[in-house]
Amino acid sequence: MKLDNDRIKIDGIDKKIIRYLMEDARKPILEIARNIGISGAAIHQRLRKLETSGLMSGSKFIINPKVLGYTTMAYIGIFLDKAMSNPSAVKELEKIPEVLECHYTTGNWSVLIKVLCKDNEHLMQVLNKEIQQIKGVSRTETFISLNQQIDRQIQI
Repeated sequence: MKLDNDRIKIDGIDKKIIRYLMEDARKPILEIARNIGISGAAIHQRLRKLETSGLMSGSKFIINPKVLGYTTMAYIGIFLDKAMSNPSAVKELEKIPEVLECHYTTGNWSVLIKVLCKDNEHLMQVLNKEIQQIKGVSRTETFISLNQQIDRQIQI
């Protein structure tokens, strides 16, 4: 593994390690080492390098929002009146817990956000009472996700 103009080059062993951990981040290092055929110390050393390079960072548990009653996922395109409004609008969006992602975009919208709400009524409240009240928001366009069909990371 080596860095090449801010891009990392990984070998087949690195890829195998990453694939095991993407499948299950709690998989024991020694089990991965046995499956790949190298020592646990070598796995640890490679993992340190992968983390230092920025390719991998942390691990996390995935919360099932439906268990908590959150069933409405929506994507909202936000039209801002001026490009100058972007930073302050994003700061306000960060304060809304239902906003999971925020992206600057090309095209008609200034910002695209992903929100998670308990139901359509909750979504309407978040839209009307919070998002559309942000200074600089001229209008919004909402798309409700009926069912997520694909959920994956980039392939290694």
